Amino acid sequence: MGHRLSKITTRTGDAGETGLGDGARVPKDHPRVAALGDVDELNSALGLILAEDVPQDIRSALGEVQQDLLDLGGELSIPGHAILKPDRVLFLDRSLASWNEGLPPLKEFILPGGSRAAAAAHLARTVCRRAERSVVSLARKEAVGEPARRYLNRLSDLLFVLARVLNRAAGVGDVQWRHQRKR
Repeated sequence: MGHRLSKITTRTGDAGETGLGDGARVPKDHPRVAALGDVDELNSALGLILAEDVPQDIRSALGEVQQDLLDLGGELSIPGHAILKPDRVLFLDRSLASWNEGLPPLKEFILPGGSRAAAAAHLARTVCRRAERSVVSLARKEAVGEPARRYLNRLSDLLFVLARVLNRAAGVGDVQWRHQRKR
């Protein structure tokens, strides 16, 4: 890799364009750049979860997800390039099944919240949904690998389940939606 990031301030984006991984220049509001930014924001949101005291198995899994999201960003930065493999979606499927197995079934919608780590997971889930929408929007115009779309869809499900798991680990219940409340 060498010194790939030896100079951060390049001033090449001052005119509203940015460079892609293949050297092409595109406007900063291009759908590809929007998708890249949303995936980057998602990775940062996962960093917020990991800044909390979370169980080691969750820490480990989210660390892998952060690596996958960097791969996804690399894929999105080069039109037509594929990095994220279908086995990474299977990793999410297995993790989802494992953590979901220990949770009681939901009888009502839940609100984002509970413990601080769970609230961060809910926030990451919503950022993930936005990233997914951006990637789907890009895929309507340009080629995007199927594993990328599937990965983000599954990751948002996993983040929902992890929020519940994190609440249980903290000894906090899910925040139930009270649809019958007095108004």
